[in-house]
Amino acid sequence: MSSAASEIKRVTTHQLHAMKERGEKISMITAYDYSMARIIDAAGIDVILVGDSASNVMAGNETTLPITLDQMIYHATSVIRAVKRAFVVVDIPFGSYQSNSSEALRSAIRIMKESGAHGIKMEGGKEIQESVTRILSAGIPVMGHLGLTPQSIYKFGTYSVRAREGEEAQKLIEDAMLLEELGCFSIVLEKIPAELAEKVAEKLSIPIIGIGAGPRVDGQVLVMHDMLGINKEFNPRFLRRYADLSEIITGAMHNFIDDVKSGDFPSIEESYWQKKEG
Repeated sequence: MSSAASEIKRVTTHQLHAMKERGEKISMITAYDYSMARIIDAAGIDVILVGDSASNVMAGNETTLPITLDQMIYHATSVIRAVKRAFVVVDIPFGSYQSNSSEALRSAIRIMKESGAHGIKMEGGKEIQESVTRILSAGIPVMGHLGLTPQSIYKFGTYSVRAREGEEAQKLIEDAMLLEELGCFSIVLEKIPAELAEKVAEKLSIPIIGIGAGPRVDGQVLVMHDMLGINKEFNPRFLRRYADLSEIITGAMHNFIDDVKSGDFPSIEESYWQKKEG
């Protein structure tokens, strides 16, 4: 853990803003359960995202759409129990905020009250303006999400890079400025040209977190299962693998199976015995 990270007892939105102001990059990773969140938090990560990507990596769904609000609250509650330092943001899942702002507020309140999360994340710009305003008015920190928004995958029809063309790029800039004006504390930009992401980061005073958005933003986020090599089917250009846990776990399983089959496990020292009388 860096000395800067160790000096912060609990990461807050204020500290994230201060990090941007002094040019310190923000680290962000996903987590969905107590055990992994405990390890990640102790390592000094700044922000933990309880992402609706749990639908993919935890439940095996093709998209993020099937995961429910109850399931997100379950994952968020597990993560919060483990965290002592990081700022924990929770995705509001598809179908829990799109219909109207009243439903959006109810969903956000449930996440905050039932899980103890520190903030929520929502996909979209101008089209969710009313919902963002109502949630912020309740005192709930909101992180925006623009660019490739996985909850809208069937509208896009592809996971390719977004905002390459002028009109879509201009809308993204306008949406980002609107989200800042409304009071969002940060925005995630996913899979957009690096030049556009840099422009947004320069224009806005709030932290801009990238995933496939180039190096010139205020921080970076990856899905834990991807960067640790647990999920090996997903190989986008922006992904850097920091470990190959799939190979490590497979090797450990093979060793365990072999030891059980051969009778080598458990050993005498790994067994309990009745005490001898006398």
